Amino acid sequence: MRDVGIINVIDIESTCWKGNPPPGEKSEIIEVGLCTLETPRLETGIKRSVLCFPVDSVVSEFCTQLTTLTDDKIRMEGVPFEDACTWLRVFAKSKDRIWASFGDYDRRMFEECCGRYGVPYPFGPRHLNVKTLVSLAFGWRHEFGMEEVLRRLDLPLVGTHHRGGDDAANIAQILRVVLENARGRI
Repeated sequence: MRDVGIINVIDIESTCWKGNPPPGEKSEIIEVGLCTLETPRLETGIKRSVLCFPVDSVVSEFCTQLTTLTDDKIRMEGVPFEDACTWLRVFAKSKDRIWASFGDYDRRMFEECCGRYGVPYPFGPRHLNVKTLVSLAFGWRHEFGMEEVLRRLDLPLVGTHHRGGDDAANIAQILRVVLENARGRI
């Protein structure tokens, strides 16, 4: 029987540009945010973030405006992407736990970056797409962005939007409400 007592809520930030990337550059993960959701009590636990320095790109001015992350900061404080994946496997037990993200972008970026750099995929097979799940749970006809979902659920936006750890904590809040709602109907 698989343990579902803790869900790893993950949010990543990636290099980005206003428009297409410059020639030779590719979008890649520059921050991995984690917030755990302990399902028995529906309480958040650990909130952490790891910066990853990019290999195939630099942090653009547009990306800095969006995330507050600068290329210098990431290169000084960041670790290789492979180390961030190892951190997820060891510290967050990511192979053994369900993981959740807001939408499918984070899952696809992990698959792409792991394939590109020959890094073992840090997660097991159980992924929850919270963006889809919350829309289904509340009978919305469309999926909405995280800020709009927080507004609809009357939840505050905590921390700095477009920072991995803060967004992971906000997604964990949304998932908590979905699970509370589900428990109330059983």
